[in-house]
Amino acid sequence: MRRTSPKFDIIIVGGSHTGLSLAAGLGAVGFRVLCLERSPRPKVSKVLRDGRTLALSHRSVEFLKSADVWSLLQSQTCPILDIRVADQDSSFTLDFDHTEIGTHPFGYIIENDLFKQGLEKRLRRLSNVSIIYDATVEDMAVDSVQRTIFLKDGRRFSAPLVIAADGRLSKCRSLIGIETYGWNYHQTAVVCTIAHDRPHHNVAVEHFLPGGPFATLPMTHQRSSIVWTETTKSATALMALSDKEFMGFLQEKVEPYLGNIKWLGARFSYPLTLQHAKQYTAERFVLVGDAAHGIHPIAGQGLNLGMGDIDYLVKELLSARRLGLDLGDISILRRYEKTRKIDNGNMVLMTDLLDRLFSNAHPTLQALRRFGLGTVQRWPGLRHFFMRTAMGDTPMKTKRSTTH
Repeated sequence: MRRTSPKFDIIIVGGSHTGLSLAAGLGAVGFRVLCLERSPRPKVSKVLRDGRTLALSHRSVEFLKSADVWSLLQSQTCPILDIRVADQDSSFTLDFDHTEIGTHPFGYIIENDLFKQGLEKRLRRLSNVSIIYDATVEDMAVDSVQRTIFLKDGRRFSAPLVIAADGRLSKCRSLIGIETYGWNYHQTAVVCTIAHDRPHHNVAVEHFLPGGPFATLPMTHQRSSIVWTETTKSATALMALSDKEFMGFLQEKVEPYLGNIKWLGARFSYPLTLQHAKQYTAERFVLVGDAAHGIHPIAGQGLNLGMGDIDYLVKELLSARRLGLDLGDISILRRYEKTRKIDNGNMVLMTDLLDRLFSNAHPTLQALRRFGLGTVQRWPGLRHFFMRTAMGDTPMKTKRSTTH
């Protein structure tokens, strides 16, 4: 019996931010893509569902431009023009001004839901991209030319390559048998949105405290996103407070330059852990985004690492197609794995060290922190390194190979 050609070039499992961004990037350059999402089809809503915002680095924005997504998002984003870092009760602050290294903002803040809605709108315009909702993966199989996904409802789909973008609890990663390492930070992020009676001037503030960082991120319409990291015990107590009590504590924490604040919506909490896959690839299979790595939010780079994964992978797969290569060729996937594990491993290490260094009140570490912040403030080379890291472009980052 003659085998028929697969209907799709690539199957993506996971229809959240990373999976949809990947589908947009692949679809924009002509790949036939199927995206499988286990959640029901979303309903367009103006209600903020989970309280979170996303920080998009300059590098991530460049990818979204290449996928023709950015034009659908830009009006709903707030640029970060300056970053201010403070350590506990010290009056000394470390200030980063984006104009020191160029004209681009450090990044942009956008609400989770608005970002996803923009991606879905873009994908509806791509006839070569299909999305199936309520699609629960039950099993997988592979042969010499394709990998097949079996859904719980009995449907099956095949393609030369399957990409798992199904989050930290990745079912696909589990089915393949890829192990992870990591640990619990015993910290929880309490997240909410506030309005304030004074402008934020596009300044993002990261105030390091013994329980964890307290971040204030600028949003549109004179609002800010609060990411308040505490020990899990303290965060549980915060979540149990009445609205009035919580607002009283929050007003004390927020920088005075914002003036009086008004809490908008609800508060949400998210436990913080680190997780990193021991390998990113298998036969005709690759991990991206949180399915491959999940880091502490201390530097706001979690989504941007995933965007770096898909930017690299789209370029590699496009190059493979131009050369007439099999998209599931293990050499292509291993090249991706080698490069991205180095980049992501650097960020895993940096964010873990930052949290351990700053989330405590030990006098020796406190002195070391303040010496380090002062050194960075005085040395332009170090300042520029950290600013470029915030933009998603750092000398630690390895370049994609242009020759194979």
